[in-house]
Amino acid sequence: MYDDSDVIRPSRARFLPYIFGGITGVSVALVIIAVMLLRGSNGEPADPQPAAYQAAGVPSSAGIDAERRSAIVTATEQVSPAVISITGLYRVRTRSVYDMWFNRYYPGRTRTQATQGSGFIIDSRGYAFTNYHVVRDAERIQVTLADGKEYAATLVGTAPTYDLALLKIDGDEFPAARLGDSDDLVVGEWAIAIGSPFGSYLADTQPTVTVGVISANHRDIKQDENSEQIFNDMIQTDAAINPGNSGGPLINAHGEVIGVNTIIFSSGTGANVGIGFAIPINRVRSVYEELVEHGRVRDVWVGMSATDITPQVQAALNLPAESGVLVQSIEEGGPADTAGLKAGDQIIAINGVKLQNRTHANRLIFGSGVGDTIEMTVNRKDELLNFRVTLAERPRDI
Repeated sequence: MYDDSDVIRPSRARFLPYIFGGITGVSVALVIIAVMLLRGSNGEPADPQPAAYQAAGVPSSAGIDAERRSAIVTATEQVSPAVISITGLYRVRTRSVYDMWFNRYYPGRTRTQATQGSGFIIDSRGYAFTNYHVVRDAERIQVTLADGKEYAATLVGTAPTYDLALLKIDGDEFPAARLGDSDDLVVGEWAIAIGSPFGSYLADTQPTVTVGVISANHRDIKQDENSEQIFNDMIQTDAAINPGNSGGPLINAHGEVIGVNTIIFSSGTGANVGIGFAIPINRVRSVYEELVEHGRVRDVWVGMSATDITPQVQAALNLPAESGVLVQSIEEGGPADTAGLKAGDQIIAINGVKLQNRTHANRLIFGSGVGDTIEMTVNRKDELLNFRVTLAERPRDI
């Protein structure tokens, strides 16, 4: 399901040959016209290439007319310098049918493989975010900026639960992207994906820009059918996201990063079909703060187990409503126990939001941090009670 998990393999680029054909009767005239076009009206040579191709990096649109200078153009110009192409290098041991006989005497060979992804700089000191799966196996990390400059990077910390990784690029004074507010998104507003969708297959280093809309908000999805991990509260977009886009920014029309491109649904080819998902930038903010302050992301702990209230459970226990979750057990001394919850309580709302099921409950708690307090509304024997639960860090042995 990840859009760039395959190892990059070198391949030869294919080019269509130029087709030269001429009508002999107009050949001379075409040559004369071509010479005139290549020279200015005063006979001086014209600029041999458009200005956009004279410098590496993101082509400037400063000279285009106002009608073409849309919000999308402006937003792209603001963020593109902070977008990076990421190459994760790691060694693998080659295997052959002779290993079982000769491995004792010849230790075998290793070769370097690479994964490709994208990322973006969030701090001028060189801190950048990407997806965890882009650099998960990397022994060395290289990044390339839009202007073609290459740098080494180190892994500062990871948050596998959120599929996020924080990098530190060697150096300082880097262009940084401005972060937006992913809680303030409107379905249907512009969404712009920027990244390196095909990595080193392209001949230049400028990032690729694709445009769509926010298709939906607060999506809960699985990595695949057999995965137990659920990505909560994701942003859905139809902006084209392809292999290599993982970790790149999803931005709004104001030039603010609103998400981290992470997953696509595809038809089995790995190509974009208009259904992509990004991690909300507000989640990235909280991960950044955790990694910088604590060196890790502290998982929150409520200290209880619960189950969905199905019609069967409702009928068997004579519960007043089908929605919400039923508390099965309470960890002694945990946050729920300290707050006063008991096994058998029916939690019907969290922070005033009516609960649907466990997945909904996880989503409502998902964005909270250690030390945050949430309010749970409980039905206990037909009596409505409110409890304030202060979240703790999950113990390592749980």
